[in-house]
Amino acid sequence: MSAHPIIPDRGEFIDALHALRKGRVLVRVSDISGGCTLDGAPLYSAHRALLAYDLVREFDNPQGFSSVRYYRLSERGRDFAERACESWRRRPLLQRLAVRLAG
Repeated sequence: MSAHPIIPDRGEFIDALHALRKGRVLVRVSDISGGCTLDGAPLYSAHRALLAYDLVREFDNPQGFSSVRYYRLSERGRDFAERACESWRRRPLLQRLAVRLAG
């Protein structure tokens, strides 16, 4: 994996940051695409960038399953998510829609 991967689906990436800012937990069941969920929904590509850019950190979940990995925003991730989500909200609606449709 590249040290700085391209973010193929920016809409999914922003949605993931938004959910993680609210305290949601990213659950990684496997290393394959779709092997991560956030708020019960699969993350198809955003988890790679979140991990590669050190925006999330694994934590020990004693109530979880031993073979499953759990992640929360890192300190760097909290700062980045705040700026990214604010920038996203400032974009015009049509621009946000175009990004969602085009990736």
